[in-house]
Amino acid sequence: MALGKRLKAIHAEINAGRSYALSEAIKLVKANARAKFDETVEIAMNLGIDPRHADQMVRGLVGLPNGTGKVVRIAVFARGAKAEEATAAGADVVGAEDLAEKVQGGEINFDRCIATPDMMGLVGRLGKILGPRGLMPNPRLGTVTMDVKGAIAAAQAGQVEFRAEKAGIVHAGIGKASFPEEKLIENARAFVDAIQKAKPTGAKGTYLKKVSLSSSMGAGVRVDLTTLAG
Repeated sequence: MALGKRLKAIHAEINAGRSYALSEAIKLVKANARAKFDETVEIAMNLGIDPRHADQMVRGLVGLPNGTGKVVRIAVFARGAKAEEATAAGADVVGAEDLAEKVQGGEINFDRCIATPDMMGLVGRLGKILGPRGLMPNPRLGTVTMDVKGAIAAAQAGQVEFRAEKAGIVHAGIGKASFPEEKLIENARAFVDAIQKAKPTGAKGTYLKKVSLSSSMGAGVRVDLTTLAG
């Protein structure tokens, strides 16, 4: 009942039929993030694409200038010197067949998965487990690489992976409600810019249709698209 009252109070402060300037939307989201934990500020973008077609898929990585505020747990599939490099760089889980066995057993205690190219024969067998969770290493995303140290550093620095869902919606966390407004604005604009640059060749008509912001437990606030550029 308390949750219902809290959400009613939040909705009362937001005009659902209005699009707010990015700075106003951030202010509203921060003001209404009243949970007992530091809520994540999330962006959702409705794109004019049909991801079922290969030439309309939107997927990539973006480094947020102010990080996400989230501790990213990293797993690395590697052997020998590269496994040692991964451990030294701060990876949470490093392994080969032993790590594959853990994944197959449902032990997936990580948010990002990196692999050296020679490990992809092994990792490929885990596609049905890692793929649906968005954890499958991909050379185009920089997560299949010999530069293990660099990939780990990028993930720790606030690199966010994005992928369009069936309805053409892309969403991601762009920081915490405790972040200063200007840092959330910078992160939001960096994310939007990455989505704009990832526009697929097959996209026709209006590409960026709708953008909204919310906190983990808060209501969505629609953003005026004309205020998204820096």
